[in-house]
Amino acid sequence: QVQLVESGGGLVQAGGSLRLSCAASGRTFSPGLMGWFGQAPGKEHEFVASIYWISSRTYYADSVKGRFTISRDNAKNTMYLQMNSLKPEDAAVYYCAARSQYSNSRVYTEYDYWGQGTQVTVSS
Repeated sequence: QVQLVESGGGLVQAGGSLRLSCAASGRTFSPGLMGWFGQAPGKEHEFVASIYWISSRTYYADSVKGRFTISRDNAKNTMYLQMNSLKPEDAAVYYCAARSQYSNSRVYTEYDYWGQGTQVTVSS
């Protein structure tokens, strides 16, 4: 069983920064891919970024390219999302997710494990 726990959310002014973390635990945690998704009120889970666990190849939604950086620390079983130049439209509950298959996906339901989410609020 894999457990994912996000942290680092909060309230920030537009233009500010936040760093989200996703700590994973489990008997043998070795995903193929991990990702971040954002869910604003009344909307579906929206792909933000993903990273291959072994190669660290990354993918980003167009809306966050150049502002957000996804990374991981294999030794700590932890994934990060550095969020810079935040905009009010970035506000959402951010979920981390892990996918067993070693193939990219931008679809929330194609992942196998999900965290409980962390709230990001951006004031204008």
